[in-house]
Amino acid sequence: MIKDFLIINCTGKNDSIGLKLDNNFFIEKLQTNIKNNELLVDKIFNLLQKKKAKVNNSFSVIVNIGPGSFSTLRTSLAIAKGIKISKGSCIYGYKNSILKEFNLKNIEFLIKNNLLENKLIKPQYLS
Repeated sequence: MIKDFLIINCTGKNDSIGLKLDNNFFIEKLQTNIKNNELLVDKIFNLLQKKKAKVNNSFSVIVNIGPGSFSTLRTSLAIAKGIKISKGSCIYGYKNSILKEFNLKNIEFLIKNNLLENKLIKPQYLS
């Protein structure tokens, strides 16, 4: 069961990250611009550090797999995979169309109804 998690919702439109720790949920909206990919790692690192998140093998990373912008999806997946490799966290993916609104209630709906993919995550790019 997914308890504490980082969710990365970056498709090039309405980008944001969320962090659930001990029944608290924090959202940080990201400004969509050309430098967003370069700043995403810093934004995630700062959020995790500020909220004192313990990233380990019981922590999960949920990432939007599209459809969306090639560069933002690839950056999001690279960050998620980097956390998995370095900290042993689990990675889950979800399709953009499934999450209607970026809030805890909808994210927990995805988790409870097994709408997350945890095998090989294949991004869907917009043409």
